[in-house]
Amino acid sequence: MLEPSNNGELPPIPSKRYFTIGEVSELCLVKPHVLRYWEQEFPTLAPVKRRGNRRYYQHADVVLIRQIRSLLYEQGYTIGGARQRITESNDCQLGVMTADELHDVIIELEDILDILDRPD
Repeated sequence: MLEPSNNGELPPIPSKRYFTIGEVSELCLVKPHVLRYWEQEFPTLAPVKRRGNRRYYQHADVVLIRQIRSLLYEQGYTIGGARQRITESNDCQLGVMTADELHDVIIELEDILDILDRPD
């Protein structure tokens, strides 16, 4: 999934594995309650929930939120229209991994190898 080109005003996404809702709010210039609402409206937006129901977003989630933000705030789509556009976009890319997603998978696999190689 490509980031919309009109996100030039948004801060760059740091290279970390997980982001809190507060961090994502700042990175996407969207209030936390809006992010929680979008989770209900966009099934593809599903951050990992951990202890105490705390949300942890991954890089792909942040990119998706920026895409949703662009569709709603800058391109004038309704929630339903944006949901349909994202679903169509995902259908076209089904089974295709972006370079960033592939990079994340490689890092996770290397971390697993490091853990398995450690002496007990």
